[in-house]
Amino acid sequence: MLDKEKIIVEICAPSVQSAINADLAGADRIELCQNLNEGGTTPSFGAIAYCTEHLGLKTNVLIRPRTGSFCYNEAEFETIKHDVKICKSLGVNGVVVGFLNPDLTIDVQKTKEIVEIAAPMEVTFHRAFDICAEWKVALEEIITCGCSRILTSGTKPTALEGKEILNQIVQQANGRIVILAGGGINYANAEALVNSTGVKEIHASCTAVVNENEQDVSLEQLLDESNFSHKESNVNLIKKLLSLPLYTNQLN
Repeated sequence: MLDKEKIIVEICAPSVQSAINADLAGADRIELCQNLNEGGTTPSFGAIAYCTEHLGLKTNVLIRPRTGSFCYNEAEFETIKHDVKICKSLGVNGVVVGFLNPDLTIDVQKTKEIVEIAAPMEVTFHRAFDICAEWKVALEEIITCGCSRILTSGTKPTALEGKEILNQIVQQANGRIVILAGGGINYANAEALVNSTGVKEIHASCTAVVNENEQDVSLEQLLDESNFSHKESNVNLIKKLLSLPLYTNQLN
């Protein structure tokens, strides 16, 4: 059975409007990013500033200068450090990063350096954790580096598929770091996932396609779907997630 400890809901927001929708729906926190269809990259500083200045929820920001591997060269790491410093100056709650070595072990040196630069902001180590060679070793190293939480799907494509390992991660962490479950979570599976894993925070995008082709202009004229449609975190889907007994029982 669930205890009365609050379950935190973080919405992965791939745009300013997605962040606004998360705030309107009552989410606790966002992970602001862009290019979610490619795994997510660093959002614009204008987007970050808007969220910290106008929204009531906590804003965490994904810092990822490109898609692809999580092994960064010197120039890329300098970019990451600069982005983290700007996030701090804009009043961001936390940053979301992930650094691996070519052998898929944690790049402890880079992780520690970012934690130091980011302080007092929170640092979440993202799902790069899920492709580590040995998650049990990686967990201890991330804790040692001083990160606030780990975003993980239990080393599987989705959190539901990784629920057994998620439970093991929560047990090994033993309160030393927050385990944020993410990957395919929605209103249909969130309650069962929390019950079976013991996580206290979940991460969901709750996106829906927004079609802006209101004039019914031909696809030939518009050249490509990306010129008139995009995915956006949806107020109703987020509210549906938050309406589960998992969350409403916390109010009793």
